[in-house]
Amino acid sequence: MKVIIDLTISPFGVGLSVSKYIAACHKIIEDAGLQSNLHAYGTNIEGDWDTVFTVVKRCHETLHEMGVPRITSSIKAGTRTDKDQSMFDKIDSVKNKLD
Repeated sequence: MKVIIDLTISPFGVGLSVSKYIAACHKIIEDAGLQSNLHAYGTNIEGDWDTVFTVVKRCHETLHEMGVPRITSSIKAGTRTDKDQSMFDKIDSVKNKLD
């Protein structure tokens, strides 16, 4: 089953700047071959359900290996069966209505 998620990973106990941890997760997403869109407060990811959630798990594992003592993730997940729609299709649909 295909899923689109919005993932926000919040590492705690490592100071105010967390960009190196987010970059590590983004590399995991890329290495898995998933489509993603990084934004200011998270990342949209789309792909096969099992692959996407394996990536989320791997992000947690990697950040802990990097010394992060505590991680909280927020995930919004969406699936649909009536048509094939990418995260970029969803954005384009809204933009077309703005024109």
